[in-house]
Amino acid sequence: IDLDTARQELEEFIPHVKNISDSSIRKMAGRDLTRFKEFKKQGISVKFGRFTQKENQQIQRNVDEFLALTGIDSAEKLLFTSRYPEDKDTIHRLKTEHHFCEKISEGIPRPWRLIYYRARKMFDPNNYKGRYTKEEKEQLKKYQALYGNDWKKISELMSRSNLSVAMKFSEIKSAINYGPWTKAETQKLMNAVKEIMRKKLQLENPDSLFPLDQSNSDLWIDRELLYQALPWTEIETKVGSRYWRQCKQKWNSILTSKLNRGQQLYRGINGLKAKINLIKRLYETRAEEASEVNWDELSNAIGDVPRTYVQAKFYKLKVSFVPLWKRRTFSEIIDYLYEIKLPELEKKL
Repeated sequence: IDLDTARQELEEFIPHVKNISDSSIRKMAGRDLTRFKEFKKQGISVKFGRFTQKENQQIQRNVDEFLALTGIDSAEKLLFTSRYPEDKDTIHRLKTEHHFCEKISEGIPRPWRLIYYRARKMFDPNNYKGRYTKEEKEQLKKYQALYGNDWKKISELMSRSNLSVAMKFSEIKSAINYGPWTKAETQKLMNAVKEIMRKKLQLENPDSLFPLDQSNSDLWIDRELLYQALPWTEIETKVGSRYWRQCKQKWNSILTSKLNRGQQLYRGINGLKAKINLIKRLYETRAEEASEVNWDELSNAIGDVPRTYVQAKFYKLKVSFVPLWKRRTFSEIIDYLYEIKLPELEKKL
């Protein structure tokens, strides 16, 4: 299948496919397209956002079954093969022979890459080491002085994950301001995020509507895209006086504030439509508990808003309209809203 055809076929399942690189499209055409079509036949849509408990359990089963099938003796060896150079060739051969890509993603309607990353996070023993001791912080400083930002090497020396050592070093490398944010700091943060996002948009889509020399505008800032992962250590460097976690928390508070100001878009008739659409979409999920709901997907039910806004809308619905909601299960709350409240809202609309 040629690249243009692959991109066109994938667009049915992944709306943002135009922003994905050619190399990633080629991989997805091989690993995902057939799977997506099979899920479509079963009436299952491709999912993004936070993994549910059921999906985590399915990944656990898939990994366990693959280990049993191949005789590889640990999930760490399977998913972090580079840590075991003496077994590397054998493991790669077994993964190829027994179709690792297909097995690890079995039964999960998500892109293979996301499933693989989730599995690595679940099975990396270095992810769960707890707080850094004073000795570890001193070690980290010494290793960084020796090896620079080679976080892979440093993570191996410290038995911590790559991300963990990189983020921890960013916290301790310089004097940090813990007081209230000044206007100057906030502006630095805003400028840093804008610069990074504009570069990202321009890189992913040369025909983007957001050129680097665009005049300041806050219109684009409310989009859910900006709630996605950002390179916080890079942003920390640009801000200069705050470490990455502070930058992330401040940025989220800025977005929430801007979103609140935009809530007038969902008042009146639009607000009624939003409630109706949300109740219908929640009912269609047939979810037994809130953890099974893909809140990112549901954000489309009431407009271009983050998952937190959708969850807040649902909370207000159940508190306002469902009697004794604390005593009801999640599915009972949804059934009540659908059977009792929805007709009232539609009549009002």
